[in-house]
Amino acid sequence: MVRKRRISCLSLVVILLSGGCSVGPTYHTPSVQAPPAFKELTPADFKNVDGWKVAQPADSALHGNWWEMFNDAELNKLEEQVSISNQNVAAATANFFAARAIVREARSQYFPTVTTVPSISYSRQPSIKGSTPATPGTTTANSTFQGPTYSFPFDGTWVPDLFGRVKNTVRADIAAAQITAADLENTRLIAQADLAVDYYELRTEDALKQLLDSTVVAYRESLRLERVLFDTGIANDEAVAQAETQLEATEAQDTNIGILRSQYEHAIALLVGQPASAFSIQPEPLKPAPVAIPFGVPSQLLERRPDIAAAERGVAQANAQIGIAKAAYFPTVTLAASFGLTSGAFTDWFTWPSRAFSVGPTLAETLFDGGLRRATMQQYRAAYDQTVANYRQTVLTAFQQVEDNLASLRILSLEIQQQDTAVKSAERNLSVATDRYRLGIDPYLNVITAQTTLLTNQQTAVNLRMQQMTSSVQLIEALGGGWDASRLPSAPAIVSTTAAPAKSTP
Repeated sequence: MVRKRRISCLSLVVILLSGGCSVGPTYHTPSVQAPPAFKELTPADFKNVDGWKVAQPADSALHGNWWEMFNDAELNKLEEQVSISNQNVAAATANFFAARAIVREARSQYFPTVTTVPSISYSRQPSIKGSTPATPGTTTANSTFQGPTYSFPFDGTWVPDLFGRVKNTVRADIAAAQITAADLENTRLIAQADLAVDYYELRTEDALKQLLDSTVVAYRESLRLERVLFDTGIANDEAVAQAETQLEATEAQDTNIGILRSQYEHAIALLVGQPASAFSIQPEPLKPAPVAIPFGVPSQLLERRPDIAAAERGVAQANAQIGIAKAAYFPTVTLAASFGLTSGAFTDWFTWPSRAFSVGPTLAETLFDGGLRRATMQQYRAAYDQTVANYRQTVLTAFQQVEDNLASLRILSLEIQQQDTAVKSAERNLSVATDRYRLGIDPYLNVITAQTTLLTNQQTAVNLRMQQMTSSVQLIEALGGGWDASRLPSAPAIVSTTAAPAKSTP
């Protein structure tokens, strides 16, 4: 009889271990409509766009440290510090490790919990007043004194995952950890792109500073000549006043350059994780170096951008949470067992008669909850629909950002050519105005107007080249910066205690 009971219990355990199933919906990546090609920069446009003079590179994907394609040693040095010292990247890394630990917490529910509470106890009943004190282990009419009692119990409980509650919890937490891994890569990419943009804007301020410095020198010379002409009676005081006004206004503009440059330098210090007070970059004018950026086809963005990968993993997480909610409709079986050793003497602790045990299953099922489980299911299904919409919106935003920057690069190339022509025309206009003034044909005001026009056009030309470089960086950011969804950590890597978050590699 005892043997049959043991066989029955063993059969129940086997059924519980092998009969579990997941009741959640099967996950499928949401479909999105991707156009066959980008429209704002086609191979036919390459001959008119800086950086695409010959042809699109054969390889349609970014690789390695993307900033190295700009061939700027100072930028390379700064970018290398982002992954090491940027505090936003450090925080995102810690967030990934926390999410990975949550996965291991969820996986622990697959296994039983075993506890023990060893104890030594004494017991004594109160004595009646006037009675003789009892000695240990004796009993009188008035009191009882017992002890010590040695106890060494083991209690174990296990809830088999019959309907996939734990399995779907683990799936959801793995997806959440992958979201944090993708967010980490997105945080790193944003910091790298922001650094490059700030760097080129700082170099633009250096170029404007150089332009204004040389302009101030030229205006000082013009003022000196006007004063000489005034002293000799050739020029009037009005011309001197106009020259002084122009010089002083330009000097003020030249001085104002320092504000923005300082702010860009401080922003770069923040991005590389250094105190702004102890960080500096030596002045050097912008050296525009537009390059051909391989952008491929729109469908590749689904695998290249970490924010799209994070949004897709969010859909997977929401799908698994539906399974968790659905598992609440099914009963929960808890297997509990206890075994222990209890003895009045320590020397008898491990003897066979001191053993004690109990074992048995418990079934729990919610019979009525006022519609709680149904409402929970509706909540998670709506949350799933929301993540699908967010995923598709993220993809559409990615297409927009790439097209925006492709259009910017295409149009800026033409605009820079036109602006360079305008600068040459302004230089010729200044030359003519200066000659006519020296011949006494026109007043000095015409020279000042021509000088101001030239300076304005030169500043515009410098700013256009800055826009060209920053648009190149923003295009790279929109393309994912060389990252690929295959670098997301897998489920085994997340569970591992040694794996690190994947990142872009050369």
